[in-house]
Amino acid sequence: MDLSPKLSAVIILVLLLGSTEMQGSVRVAEAARECKSQSHRFKGPCLRAANCATVCLTEGFTSGKCEGFRSRCFCTKSC
Repeated sequence: MDLSPKLSAVIILVLLLGSTEMQGSVRVAEAARECKSQSHRFKGPCLRAANCATVCLTEGFTSGKCEGFRSRCFCTKSC
């Protein structure tokens, strides 16, 4: 079966357009920014992230974790 170059180009174009139509719409979710602040109430070196998170909850943040060489408690929340 011999196809002319124009006809084969049209068939390829239709197949490409059909394949992109079948994928549907793509939703792009924008990641929420995370604000971070050193805890004002946490005392001493931050050895357990769970303790840090508990103190951060009392400060109005959603979470907390130990960070850095000096092992400080940093509180986080979505901005």
